[in-house]
Amino acid sequence: MLPWKRVLTPLAALLLTAAALTVPATSAQAAGAPGSGWNDYSCKPSTAHPRPVVLVHGTLGNSVDNWLGLAPYLKGRGYCVFSLDYGQLEGVPFFHGLGPIEKSAAQLKDFVDRVLAATGAVETDIVGHSQGGMMPRWYLRFLGGAAKVNALVGIAPSNHGTDLNGFTRLLPYFPGAGELLAKSTPALADQVTGSDVLKRLNAGGDTVPGVRYTVIATKYDEVVTPWRSQYLSGPDVRNVLLQDLCPADLSEHVAIGLLDRVAFHEVANALDPARARPTTCASAFD
Repeated sequence: MLPWKRVLTPLAALLLTAAALTVPATSAQAAGAPGSGWNDYSCKPSTAHPRPVVLVHGTLGNSVDNWLGLAPYLKGRGYCVFSLDYGQLEGVPFFHGLGPIEKSAAQLKDFVDRVLAATGAVETDIVGHSQGGMMPRWYLRFLGGAAKVNALVGIAPSNHGTDLNGFTRLLPYFPGAGELLAKSTPALADQVTGSDVLKRLNAGGDTVPGVRYTVIATKYDEVVTPWRSQYLSGPDVRNVLLQDLCPADLSEHVAIGLLDRVAFHEVANALDPARARPTTCASAFD
């Protein structure tokens, strides 16, 4: 039997390194503070945008780097914007979203309560990337979030898990690999297609009453696969394929959440459907 712990530990380190190379090298301590344009707890929602927006980063992301594009974009359009760190593992700085989904959802609950108390708003809207688009659904379904959230916008969300282009189907052939994944990085195991967490989350339907859902996917997604697994079914759901809006858009899993202004335009439409304008390739310059 191969020593899988020796094999998978360097693999995890490689994934962390790759993530570091795909995320802008900005200190999480230097941004995301009031002076940076978001996480300003003195911000009061306007009549035009009465709900604060909570941004939820993805796996291996953080409250700053994941939102260097979208947070200023929304802030510039008059929203009060906030972002949190969740799913931290001891000894792993900057790369968050690795803890168990249930615990991360509880962290989101506490953060939403803090934002609502500071802003005086009754409800918030949530925008999440990858795990950040799926994990809030646990909060909505099991932790009372539906009463405090108007809309959930998922950018390339892992709503029904991922098979990583078939890679996860190989786990049963490597004794101990699945157990090691669950112990070392619970959120990764929770997002594998067919996990117990996803079965519980999606049992009885994808949605809960009273919340509007939008999913924005890209057919070039190489992380949450197959990409159609990101879509939701149920009332008040809008599933959007980025390439239907702009066929020339080549964004994959990271780019759609990090820097794609076509996707950002559609996020803005989802947050304010009454003032929505058609999203096209030209929206990249809007």
